[in-house]
Amino acid sequence: MAIGRTERVIRVLLALALLPLCAATTLVNLDMLTAAAAAADTFLTPLLALIGGAAIWTLVYIFLPHPVRTYIIGHELTHALWGLLFGARFSNIKVGDSGGSVRLTKTNTLITLAPYFFPFYTMILTAIWFVAGLFLNLTPYTLIFLFLVGLTWSFHITFTINSLLIHQPDIVECGRLFSYVLIYILNVIGISLWIICATPVADTALVDSMITRTTSAYATTGHSLRKVTISLFHTISNLYHNYGTHN
Repeated sequence: MAIGRTERVIRVLLALALLPLCAATTLVNLDMLTAAAAAADTFLTPLLALIGGAAIWTLVYIFLPHPVRTYIIGHELTHALWGLLFGARFSNIKVGDSGGSVRLTKTNTLITLAPYFFPFYTMILTAIWFVAGLFLNLTPYTLIFLFLVGLTWSFHITFTINSLLIHQPDIVECGRLFSYVLIYILNVIGISLWIICATPVADTALVDSMITRTTSAYATTGHSLRKVTISLFHTISNLYHNYGTHN
């Protein structure tokens, strides 16, 4: 998905325009964590299961060889899945020890960047859980499910960070700054959604916080830009006045 110079400039400007949203989503996440902590006595055990899964995977990632092929399989299947969602057909999936590829009949930014914000194995696990729950009583296994959610989400986060630290054609194609900003926003929103799903925090709290924090972030940004613009205007005016006086 090669993009021209004009579109690259547009994407840089769009990325800059989205920076306040990065701050807003970060604060929303903190709001959700704070709300969850306030009700910790009602879901402490499920929370520990989530954290335990994430911690176990982090230790595995640090001290044991990385299952790179497993990540690459998920990466390419995510491209294929999001391609299907947007009406594309896929074929010729290739997976190697150091990379992979998939052929799509069409692509776009979300398809290209999907592996960096869509936790493939977590979503597969969740889909299996809900389908099985239609036929079986899975309540006794809820903690195991949450443990695996934490583990697979941590798998996604660790490999995503590692991938973004090295050259990635997907990132280059979409523009580095734009890609990083979009990936960050979508991952943080995803974490907030999981907090809502795994804790007693109401979904309306997420919506309210998102509206409040986003409005505040852009209002603060607008106010700061206005002050900077006025300051620059006065500086230029003074320089022009001084220049005219000396001449």
